[in-house]
Amino acid sequence: MSTFIEHIVRLTDHRDRDLLELTLSKALLDLLPVGRIVIARVMREEGESRWLEVARLDAKGGGRVIDPLRIDFSSLVKLEDAPDRLKCLELRDRVEIAWAGPEGPRITMLPLFSQLREEDQGVLELHSEAALNDEHLQVIDNMRRIYRNMYSLLEFSDRDALTGLLNSKSLDDAFYSAVLEDMNELPASRSQNAQADQERRHRVPANYWLGSVKIDNFALIAERHGRPIADEILSRVARILGNTFRTYDRLYRLSEDHFGVLLHCPDEALVLGAFERFRANVEKYTFTQVGRVTVSCGFTTVSGGNKACSYPGLARRGFFGVPQQDQETSLV
Repeated sequence: MSTFIEHIVRLTDHRDRDLLELTLSKALLDLLPVGRIVIARVMREEGESRWLEVARLDAKGGGRVIDPLRIDFSSLVKLEDAPDRLKCLELRDRVEIAWAGPEGPRITMLPLFSQLREEDQGVLELHSEAALNDEHLQVIDNMRRIYRNMYSLLEFSDRDALTGLLNSKSLDDAFYSAVLEDMNELPASRSQNAQADQERRHRVPANYWLGSVKIDNFALIAERHGRPIADEILSRVARILGNTFRTYDRLYRLSEDHFGVLLHCPDEALVLGAFERFRANVEKYTFTQVGRVTVSCGFTTVSGGNKACSYPGLARRGFFGVPQQDQETSLV
């Protein structure tokens, strides 16, 4: 069994917030007499809230850790269908379920975060054979505080101060992971054995997409209306971006008026639909002292291939659905 200090070192050694829940779960399994740890976070899409179990680990081995980018939101449990979790979230206090008598097995639930921010809501579940004593609860409280401190520090370093979106620095690791995952889905080479090829065919395709958003004529808007108004527009566009896309999509401010979106989606038409909804939401929004603002969007699939392509060459190969000759004619 590792010591409490060793687990603190592991938890504070991360530079990736997505790994904190896994490390916290492993620490609690090692330090406490519990059989299972579940960390459930609240995910939102188009005004609906559901539970995502980002980590579920068993003391005897096994379990799973979920990548929020790759979930099927419709398959998640609705918030109201897990009333004990919801009660813990609303009370922001410990909830115990003794489902086989007062001295028997139970589930102890505690809020993962101390503050009820909409974007940071979650519940920590501990499954044990008996009630946890005060010493156990103190260990949990200490580990939660360390987790929260690390989460806040990493979030502060990953966020753009004006818009609250992720910054360009935080895109590097996420994009690199998406490329590596896509490379793992590439067809097997001759040197790879049949078993590896068989495993690859049963994987879910990576299907990551990277989108780009620019505010039209932003420099002119800033010149005419001043910096405070320009900053307000940036904040409003960022808010519309967050309200349009799913809570588990990665949203970035890449530069002055340039935003990025990294998402996982099996269908190009769904990705196009999301960006079109965002474009329309910005267009119909009335910006104070400015009126109408528009944006230009585009996206591409994330691929592990390393290549250089020309537009005419891609057109000849039919990538755009229209022969090159027809495209050239239409421009005349």
